[in-house]
Amino acid sequence: MPAERKDGAYPNAVEVKISSGGERNYTHYYDTATYTSLWTAYPLSSKHMGSLSRPGSWSYNPSLSTSVQVNLCSSSYNDNYSRGHLIPNASRNGIKEMQTQTFYVTNSVPQIQDNFNGGIWQTLEAALQSEAMSETIYIVTGVAFAKEGETKTIKYTTAKDDTKRVPVPNYFYKVVLKVKTNSSGVVTSASTVGFWFEHKTYSTTTYSNYAVSVDQIEEWTGFDFFPNLPDVVEASAEQNSSWTTFQQF
Repeated sequence: MPAERKDGAYPNAVEVKISSGGERNYTHYYDTATYTSLWTAYPLSSKHMGSLSRPGSWSYNPSLSTSVQVNLCSSSYNDNYSRGHLIPNASRNGIKEMQTQTFYVTNSVPQIQDNFNGGIWQTLEAALQSEAMSETIYIVTGVAFAKEGETKTIKYTTAKDDTKRVPVPNYFYKVVLKVKTNSSGVVTSASTVGFWFEHKTYSTTTYSNYAVSVDQIEEWTGFDFFPNLPDVVEASAEQNSSWTTFQQF
């Protein structure tokens, strides 16, 4: 689980835990001022994935007032942006309630569909799903409007059924963790890798070209993603920027 920012950077952000059957499905860090989940953290293993059909509609998140959510229940955003999942449907289509919870409107951000959401981003998600078939991995999917210290123009859009102005992310990222434990369940070693994308169209689906270290993404976002790891393990693991090294761990 990432640590919440305590430096006042996101005064309207709240941590929202979504559970199913007594198990944590995922956790959002949801900014009620921008109607945006800044990050979404979740475990992924083979039990979460299956072949359930995709739900036909979205719904409000019952953990939050509808006044701080965008009405995406029946339609998407204007300006040709899709309802971009932060935790994908295909990462929860093995358990019906968990899958339905990925269609809460708080799990959506405006995302370019062609040659991004339906291209390189989807290919990365599929690669992570494949990786999780043999062991549990821990994923944080996030958005950023600017890197720390960077000045960046922010575009806004609206949903077709709402008037709330929603900022369009300038960046999307994922950070991923694997761990090894001893017989007592104590983490003895770990590996991480991150992926960072400008929010634009891509002519390639080769996501490995956009692999960076978790340390780098922490520097760009100001978040500490895996603070519960032992300090020595965390310091070593978060330096890796190779997808191949992560796969071979």
